[in-house]
Amino acid sequence: MTLVTPQDATTAERRPRRTGAIVGWALIGILVLVVAYAASQFAASSPGARGALDPESRSDTGALALAEILRDRGVEVEVARSRAEVRAALDDDATLAMTNPYTLSDDAIADLIAPAARVVFLSTGTHLLGELRIGEPAPGSVSTAAADCAVPEFAEVGTIRPDRLFSPASGVDACFGDDSGAAVLVDDRDGNRRTIVDGTKLFSNAFLAENGNAALGLALLGQSDRLVWYVPSFQDSDVEGTAAPDTLGSLTPDWVTPAILLLLAAGLAVAVARGRRFGPLVAETLPVTVRASETMLGRARLTAKAADAPHAAEALREGTRRRLAVRLGLAVQAGADEVADAAADRLRIPRGTLQALLAGAPPADDATLIALARQLDELETAVEDTARTARSDDG
Repeated sequence: MTLVTPQDATTAERRPRRTGAIVGWALIGILVLVVAYAASQFAASSPGARGALDPESRSDTGALALAEILRDRGVEVEVARSRAEVRAALDDDATLAMTNPYTLSDDAIADLIAPAARVVFLSTGTHLLGELRIGEPAPGSVSTAAADCAVPEFAEVGTIRPDRLFSPASGVDACFGDDSGAAVLVDDRDGNRRTIVDGTKLFSNAFLAENGNAALGLALLGQSDRLVWYVPSFQDSDVEGTAAPDTLGSLTPDWVTPAILLLLAAGLAVAVARGRRFGPLVAETLPVTVRASETMLGRARLTAKAADAPHAAEALREGTRRRLAVRLGLAVQAGADEVADAAADRLRIPRGTLQALLAGAPPADDATLIALARQLDELETAVEDTARTARSDDG
């Protein structure tokens, strides 16, 4: 008869547990590797890394939605990321579209657009306006604007809300604006059409569905069967001394990012596997209760002692923005632009005035600060009065 000692029994019991632990850690390691690989592939191919109005970007600032609408309407959209691709794709019947090509020299821009009968600049700078001799930036803003010009493509667009206006040069058609400026400039003076519009917001994925933005995009880019959409980049620049800016990804080897993700995932797995719950949180009564009014007065004394008018103005503006957001039915975290738009619609006044009041330059002295505080109080009172009037009318 073979006798089994207690030590042998203990060893036999430990082996299955040790095997199970090894298998468990092996599965965790495999899972971490899979997650790290998937994350690295997603980071390398994420469309959100592309620039504004990129026709292949799904981010809020991209223009993939407009490109897909054009394709649905039968327009062949070809994306070019170099001037060589533009020259190979462009013909007499194609429209050339691009954002402001600030990475190119003036000669390169002229050579790029010369073969195209129709060119649409979806954004622009002061230098490009001067180089094309099509106009110049105009001050002011308009809430909404219709075409109100002789360009037939814009007849069915409706209204848009432009973010930037231009003053046209002599002989240039000005559309979607008023006497202070226009959002779209159309130049047919030399037989070829050159169009300028600031579509950074109008044609982005986030705002394309608002007002007549999509219709304007179709009117500008859908007039021919083919559209060559050029995306400027530093890699395609001909400006001497211009190079792509260094990034963390370009300065490190390719294996660094997956290794970092792997370490993070491994640390998370260990934390989940070895972590312990310490029970529910216990509320602890604070030894001192400070009233809100005392805190407010203390901060006010510190601000007055420091003579920091800009900081005080920002605090006043932040408080006004939050209170107006609540009264106008917006989120408490709404930005100055959203609050200004809603307040302007409620009070029926120009949007630019309220933008300058809620997010303008900080005051330089106490007198300007006092005037700003008075104007902010008047704005809140006016919005509150309109709300009371609306409630009275409903009653």
